[in-house]
Amino acid sequence: MAEIGEGRPEPLGATADAAGVNVAVVAPDATAIELCLFDAIRDVQIACHPLPGRTGDVWHGHVPGIGPGARYGLRAHGPWEPWAGHRFDPAKLLLDPWARRIDRPFRLHESQLRHGADSAPFVPKAVVPVPEAPAPPPPASPGPRVIYELHVRGFTRLHPEVPEELRGTFAGLGHPAAIAHLRALGVTHVELMPAAAGIDERHLPPLGLNNHWNYNPVLFLAPDPRLAPGGMEEVRAAIAALRAAGIGAILDVVYNHSGEGDEDGPTLSLRGLANRAFHRFAPDGRYANEAGCGNTLALDRPWPLRLAMDAMRHWVLAAGVEGFRLDLATVLGRREGGFDPHAPLLQAMRQDPLLRERIVIAEPWDIGWGGYRLGEFPPGWGEWNDRFRDTVRRFWRGDAGMVPDLATRLAGSADLFGPARRRVSDSINYVTSHDGFTLADLVAFTRKRNEANGEHGHDGHNENHSWNGGVEGPTEDPAVLARRAGDVRALLATLLAARGTPMLSMGDECGRSQGGNNNAYAQDNPVSWLDWAGMDRGLMEFAARLVRARLEHPALHADRVLTGLPQDGGGLPDVAWLRPDGAAMGPADWAEAGRRSLVAVLYEPPRGGQAADRVLVALQGGAEALPLALPAPRPGFVWQVLADSVGPEREGPVAEPLLLAPRSVLLLAETPAV
Repeated sequence: MAEIGEGRPEPLGATADAAGVNVAVVAPDATAIELCLFDAIRDVQIACHPLPGRTGDVWHGHVPGIGPGARYGLRAHGPWEPWAGHRFDPAKLLLDPWARRIDRPFRLHESQLRHGADSAPFVPKAVVPVPEAPAPPPPASPGPRVIYELHVRGFTRLHPEVPEELRGTFAGLGHPAAIAHLRALGVTHVELMPAAAGIDERHLPPLGLNNHWNYNPVLFLAPDPRLAPGGMEEVRAAIAALRAAGIGAILDVVYNHSGEGDEDGPTLSLRGLANRAFHRFAPDGRYANEAGCGNTLALDRPWPLRLAMDAMRHWVLAAGVEGFRLDLATVLGRREGGFDPHAPLLQAMRQDPLLRERIVIAEPWDIGWGGYRLGEFPPGWGEWNDRFRDTVRRFWRGDAGMVPDLATRLAGSADLFGPARRRVSDSINYVTSHDGFTLADLVAFTRKRNEANGEHGHDGHNENHSWNGGVEGPTEDPAVLARRAGDVRALLATLLAARGTPMLSMGDECGRSQGGNNNAYAQDNPVSWLDWAGMDRGLMEFAARLVRARLEHPALHADRVLTGLPQDGGGLPDVAWLRPDGAAMGPADWAEAGRRSLVAVLYEPPRGGQAADRVLVALQGGAEALPLALPAPRPGFVWQVLADSVGPEREGPVAEPLLLAPRSVLLLAETPAV
């Protein structure tokens, strides 16, 4: 092999050209960086070259005679001064933070934890990628969206029509049988839980568990081989198959911390190369921990900012994702003094020509001081609205005085998003997500059952605003099962009838249970996998009916907050809030703590060639049936059932006298009289 040359400081990472491979590594405080090459078959080190060039914080070199497919790692020399933020240990083989592919999954090993122990045999090797310049996908199309949050492995692991060798992977997600379910449900987008290469927290392997959710990333540009053994090409093919079916892909990304954890965690990449440059530190010299995972990335600094931006651009260009969900997004807006809505990363994403056209959804909180920031992210970004989640749960649980807040949530949460002139679609409404009870468990358990996670039940939320229908947990009582099934349908109907962007959680449309585990992050087993054989087909059909109604009716999906005022200069108001007896809700009605019912008559005037639309949403959370007085339909129209949570197969026109069943949601639409 010819002598290594100085190379170039850009692009970062390993880049093949006609003569060899250029390597550029960010390591501001290192005294030397070595590039180590490994045999692909025996996984033994065959060469180790000091990078001869340095430009500012970047070490670089050009290695002739190698190309795409070469396996490599890095060794960093410098001071071992943990008290000063320096953790250099040349015994550790480190992964290039800008690596785009690795040859195997991460596995925790004691050599990664001990200073001076050679970790090379026990870490994956980065793989030099084939140069390519794929075109980005078109921007996400405008219009109403219904999002479906899913885990790639959990969604496909038990699918009987997906070939066994593809189950649990992106190739399985892209299989026609998997996509067929999403098309039948009718969702417009999937929100994919994290796919970047991550590692298990160190307490899990001794328990025989692993981090199924994968919210513990080490490399931000490389897909995890457990989910995509075919690398980014496999991811891209799956996302292209979804797009061909009319379904966009939003990727959940984790930039708030790295999987190297706290001071006692493994040294795998950033910690060994540029610890001080990438992490935020507490006054006592330990890692700041706003993410609750042991460390916090300092995304207001140049190199962490660059890494996050490069990672997002890469997933857009190489994988074709339409957007991102930002885990613990408050961390992404933190400076030394706390959260700043104008922080560098947030502003960079809004200005970047590629990223500013993407869908962006923030999880608007972290565990640090001042970490709850719902409603404070940039206009045009979605935010997970946990106020919607809790209000809807508490109303259906039976908590007193919830009707006014329920109306606010149904109307688009203007109290949260209105002050910044946000669009209603910025509110990502949900009742359940991966984090917490499934919908089936929400109505069956009042207490979490997390013992299988090995944390003695201390993990997961304690206040879930849940109920059990009269019996805790599993039961064969037909009355209890019927009540639970009705409650699930009522919750789905409430979600799909509210202004905002609805998000469904994987399996809620077909009755998936986790046995009461509300933090199944470590359950890579049937607890977390979608049980296709046990699917509730009737519930699936009802959920699909709701999604279809949502997308077809502008009165349900219009991207404006409901005001009670006409939207066309006259005529009907956009919403009329009524009692079931047809009278308008007055101040005394809103103030009545025991009120359990509400009727909303929604009207959307003709716009953009679309006909006027009128929908009635009636909710009865009480235990008795109530007479329902219908407002007079417009001339030439009749009221017809869109969905009835107590009669999921019910359809056709309705006429008075009409009863609103106990614990039910009824959706009616004006349709032309035949």
